[in-house]
Amino acid sequence: MAGMTLEQLKIFLAVAQQLHFTRAAEELYITQPAVSAAIHNLEQEYGVKLFHRIGRHIEIAEAGKLLQVEAQKILDQVSLTERGLRELNNLQRGELKLGSSLTIGNYWLPSKISEFKSRYPGIQIDCSLANTEEICVGTATGQFDLGLVEGDVKPALQNTLEYEIVGSDRLQIVVGQKHPWFEWGEIDLTQLTKTLWVMREPGSGTQQRFEEALQNWGINLSELDVILVFNSGEMTKAAIEDGVGAIGISELMVKKEIQLGTLRAIRVIDNRESNGAMPTAGHAYAEIVRPFFKLKHRQRFQTALSKVFEQMLISSMLDGSHQHGSKSVI
Repeated sequence: MAGMTLEQLKIFLAVAQQLHFTRAAEELYITQPAVSAAIHNLEQEYGVKLFHRIGRHIEIAEAGKLLQVEAQKILDQVSLTERGLRELNNLQRGELKLGSSLTIGNYWLPSKISEFKSRYPGIQIDCSLANTEEICVGTATGQFDLGLVEGDVKPALQNTLEYEIVGSDRLQIVVGQKHPWFEWGEIDLTQLTKTLWVMREPGSGTQQRFEEALQNWGINLSELDVILVFNSGEMTKAAIEDGVGAIGISELMVKKEIQLGTLRAIRVIDNRESNGAMPTAGHAYAEIVRPFFKLKHRQRFQTALSKVFEQMLISSMLDGSHQHGSKSVI
């Protein structure tokens, strides 16, 4: 028996994806007869039908579905092994694939990547941005070596993904100059239900943490008058700069606007023990501190690059572990 080859598996996967021999050939830059021959040889070798020929069309057969899953695993492992071998050069070459939620990727992660690149200039870093839910799924399916999110990992993925805290930030209640709270600077919890709100989309880590804080404060999300929902923090920020709504947003995202005075962070006074009385100097401020999580697959091969980057994040967190001091937080 000659056995199957990696080239045959690559050709088979291209055909399975395209469901067309000619398009598969074009994708692989080989001839259509070469594609047909590879599929024919596999079918002859193992006595199975990988595809059903129906007129001028093809459909993947049961044996083909099995091979598609296993072939992808094999080629993924080969790719990781090749990357591991290339990295046996004191990390002078290689590629690191990161997935990051939007706030982390836009405001926290760039300095970490710059630090890593200064140490290992020959390393290519490919970083994709999406919301927390998408990054969790991408890390679980092997799309990313490491994921970085500020939201929770869904229970269905917790057995697949290993996660630990590598940083944190605060969510702040922020308003624009036209909002009455802009002049006040602080409010009590009961006033959160008495304004318009702009929110992030479901699946956003920011939205998850904000809803958790509301719940801890005894406020249901349904009690808030939500007028707009956006899929990026930049859009929510822009919406309130000229409007009258409020947002819960990362302090990292509004640092510049607060310095310029176009937005203002509003302190929330936890007056739950005062039966709704107006805030006084004796009340504690309610804060929303949220962790940043590093994700990795529990079983997939971890490259040397991934391990080094991971260790850098952990060391960075330990160095800044006292940056927020000791305050009452949600």
